[in-house]
Amino acid sequence: MKRKSTVLALCLASILAGCQSQSAPAASTESSAAAVGAATEESVSNTTNAEENGEAEDAEQTSEIQEAEGEEHSMMIQVQANGNSIIFELNDSQAARGLYEQLPLTVENEDFSNNEKTFYPPQKLNVGDAPHTDGSIGTLAYYEPWGDVVLFYGSYNPNGSLYELGKVTEGSEFIREISGEMVITAVE
Repeated sequence: MKRKSTVLALCLASILAGCQSQSAPAASTESSAAAVGAATEESVSNTTNAEENGEAEDAEQTSEIQEAEGEEHSMMIQVQANGNSIIFELNDSQAARGLYEQLPLTVENEDFSNNEKTFYPPQKLNVGDAPHTDGSIGTLAYYEPWGDVVLFYGSYNPNGSLYELGKVTEGSEFIREISGEMVITAVE
């Protein structure tokens, strides 16, 4: 943009200088050219300032949009089974994003032990940056050795192969009742 403004101003100065030289003495032409040159520099300066101000405003607007998107874009999933709905908020790990990207899913759940329900996502999850679980009820976790996702409704002992994907936010009382088919979708 700066280059176009400079070229335009120089063309304008050249045209005005040519007009002045045909109808005015040489001294007057030189002063007119100097005036046009000064006007050109001021125009370029104003354009540069406007561009810098515009860039600052654009950066500020981009930052505000990113903040708003960050607030609105937490990854939430809904698990529906037996007429009940359970909502989990996922963390920002690669494993959680990997699960989220596979949605929607319709899967069969399995009972395991006396404190969890499990299912197998179609693709394994990358646990590279996922935190280990803390043992709390309502945790959505990934057990890496078997490649299954676990919904905990009872207390459990955390271990080095169990990675947290998220926590329940609504409907924790329904996890124990899950049986058969589950439909898992993203909450927009």
